[in-house]
Amino acid sequence: MNAPASSVDTPVWSTDDERTLLDTIDTWVEKSVAPIAMEYDQEDKYPHELVEEMKELGLFGATISQQYGGLGLPAGIYAKIVIRISSVWMAPTGIFNSHLIMASAIERCGTEEQKQKYLPRMATGELRGAIGLTEPNAGTDLQAILTVARRDGDYYVVNGAKTWITNSLNGDMVLLLVKTDPDAQPRHKGMSMLIAEKGEGFVVAKKMKKSGYRAIDTCELVFQDYKVPVDCLVGGVEGQGFVQTVGGLELGRINVAARGAGIAEGALRLSVRYAQERKTFGKPICEHQAIQLKLGEMASRVEASKLLIESAARAYDSGQRCDMEAGMAKYFATETGAYCAQEGMRIFGGYSYSTEYEIERFYRDAMLMCIGEGTNEMQRIIIAKQLVARHPA
Repeated sequence: MNAPASSVDTPVWSTDDERTLLDTIDTWVEKSVAPIAMEYDQEDKYPHELVEEMKELGLFGATISQQYGGLGLPAGIYAKIVIRISSVWMAPTGIFNSHLIMASAIERCGTEEQKQKYLPRMATGELRGAIGLTEPNAGTDLQAILTVARRDGDYYVVNGAKTWITNSLNGDMVLLLVKTDPDAQPRHKGMSMLIAEKGEGFVVAKKMKKSGYRAIDTCELVFQDYKVPVDCLVGGVEGQGFVQTVGGLELGRINVAARGAGIAEGALRLSVRYAQERKTFGKPICEHQAIQLKLGEMASRVEASKLLIESAARAYDSGQRCDMEAGMAKYFATETGAYCAQEGMRIFGGYSYSTEYEIERFYRDAMLMCIGEGTNEMQRIIIAKQLVARHPA
C-alpha cells in the first residue's frame, strides 16, 4: 500500500487513511495468514509467500519515514496492525518487527549516507534486517556481551557469537552490538553498533527449535574474523552502541505489547466461539457462571491492554521519553496474552491439548512475549525507577 501524500494542514495519516489501511490488513489476514497458520506452525515451515505479500503491503517500511520510501506510520497505527495479525497468528509479526527496529536505529542514529544507502531498500523489503544483541552469556545484561570488533585499517574485524537472533537465516543483515573497546569503564562506553551484511566469516550456525513462535527463523550466529567496513559503524562514532540500542527498545516493546494483546484477543475470540458451541449439562458452557467469569476477566484485560498500548504509542509519537509507558504496556499486555491463552486452554478443556485446535498455538506462543524484548520482571523495575524519578519527594 502506498503512503498518503502529506500536507502542512492535515496529518499524514487521516482517520480515513487509517481505516483503509486496517481494512486492507484485515482482508490479507483472513485470506493469506489464517489459512496457513496451523500447517506452517506445526511443520515449522518458513512463510516465504507471506513475506512477498508483506512487501506489497509495505509492512517492511511501516515505520520508516516517507522521505526514505516508507509508510511513515505512527506507532499507534503500527500497533493496531500488529494486534490484528497476532490475533490470528503472532509469529509473522516477528519478520518485520526486528527489521523495523534495525531501520529505526539507522534512521535515528545513522549518518545520512547510511540512511540513503539502506533505508529505501529496507522499506521495500529488498534488504531485510535483524537485531544482533543477545549472546549465550548476555541477555538483559547487554553490557556483558563478549563479541569484539577490532579496527584494522578500513575494516572492523569481528569475532564472537550471538543467539536467539530472529530473521538471521532468511534476512540479509544484522544490526550488530559489539565491543570496540573491551576494556572501557563503565562498560557501555566501549560498545558500538555495526551494520553487518552477510559475507565471509558471518556464519549462521544453527536454526533453533522452539516450543512456540515457530515457522520464523531464530538462529545462533558465529563471527570468525568477519570484516565490516568502517563506514558501517552506526553514526560514525564508536562508543555509542549501548545508547543507540536502548533508544530503540521503546518501539520494540510497544510492538511486543501489541503482539501480547493480539494473542489475548485471539484467544478470547476462540474461547467465546467455543463456549457457545460446547454444551454440558444441557446448555452451552457460556451459560455457566464459571465460564462467564473467565470470559469477563479476559475481555476486560484485553481492552485495558489496548489502552496502555495506545498511551505508550501516543507518548512515543510525540517524541517524549516513554520507557515507563512502553514498559507498562509491554508488561501488562504480554501477561494478559499469557493469561488469556491459559484461560482459553481451560475453557476448551481436554480438546485444548489437541493440535487440531488453534488455542494450543496461542498458549505456546504467549510465554515468549513475557520474556522477549526485556523480561517483565525488568519492566516492573523500569516502571518503578521512572515513577520515582518523575515524582521526587
